[in-house]
Amino acid sequence: MNETATRVYAEIDLDAVRENVRALRERAPRAELMAVVKANAYGHGALECARAAQEAGATWLGTATPDEALALRAAGIEGRVMCWLWTPGGPWREAVEADLDVSVSGMWALDEVRAAARAAGRTARIQLKADTGLGRNGCQPADWEALVGAAVAAQAEGTVKVTGVWSHFACADEPGHPSIQLQLAAFRDMLAYAEKEGVEPEVRHIANSPATLTLPESHFDLVRCGLAVYGVSPAPELGTPAELGLRPAMTLKASLALVKTVPAGHGVSYGHHYVTDAETNLALIPVGYADGIPRQASGLGPVLVAGKVRHVAGRIAMDQFVVDLDADHARAGDEAVIFGDAERGEPTAEDWARAAHTIAYEIVTRIGGRVPRVYLGGRSE
Repeated sequence: MNETATRVYAEIDLDAVRENVRALRERAPRAELMAVVKANAYGHGALECARAAQEAGATWLGTATPDEALALRAAGIEGRVMCWLWTPGGPWREAVEADLDVSVSGMWALDEVRAAARAAGRTARIQLKADTGLGRNGCQPADWEALVGAAVAAQAEGTVKVTGVWSHFACADEPGHPSIQLQLAAFRDMLAYAEKEGVEPEVRHIANSPATLTLPESHFDLVRCGLAVYGVSPAPELGTPAELGLRPAMTLKASLALVKTVPAGHGVSYGHHYVTDAETNLALIPVGYADGIPRQASGLGPVLVAGKVRHVAGRIAMDQFVVDLDADHARAGDEAVIFGDAERGEPTAEDWARAAHTIAYEIVTRIGGRVPRVYLGGRSE
């Protein structure tokens, strides 16, 4: 390990990423799999995880922003790469020249990608996104006829090729939620209309990680897996990672910066929200909210130190927090596991999510750039 990665570091097990991709492919055996590597692969490292996912059989990669997708291309990533979060004036021409699949939700986007295709002298690969009920990105059913018509016309002139029709679930992490079947029905209707009008998509897709795990009728030609690729359950209601056949890829570790004995009645950290009730040993963990540890988990976040899971004592500060060891002993330099794999007896990202009243997606994704990533399982070259 790099000597600079002693304060705090995130171990990323690329073998776990590969195993998770294979397990997810088994859940959707008739569909291709897109590994979503947006937001630096949910904090795990986009380039390394993209390569590992491709090695395990992911035939598509997905990013939110075009800059994320272009960075993969610049690093030598080949194969199908899709990006979907566009704003006017975005790098359309660069995306066309990089042979990316770009998502189109409205007329403005279609106009800009057509102009970029003409400027590049190439045909743009576009995927039409249908808003089937999420109410976020995507084209409303009332506007679908116009968008499909314009896309078919653009395809006839050769500026674009419609490679996909897709949508996104609002509540797939809540099995049985009535919106799921309503969205599936809307997607089938909007897809059927597009195909009737002459769209021949290479891929039709709506399934995210939870739908991949629980909703086979949503798999169509392609499933888009994000959090599950990294071995974190997309919802506690669906089961633990182990129950879902997944293995967490990230283990966040730190070295104790100080261990000291303090008397009873000693305040700990800002505001003295924690006061010792007896003489005790305090351990200082040199990680804080500047590294992505949620301050909302003050007093609750679990950490494995000196063989036991303990909880943050007092407030989490920008660069550090404290745990109370009681009568147990440790030394500066000893390892603390902030989260990892429950199968090894470690706290998990889900444990921290509960402590911070958020979701595990946020816990892993928010681990910042000040935290080095150390790759296990063979860095792909």
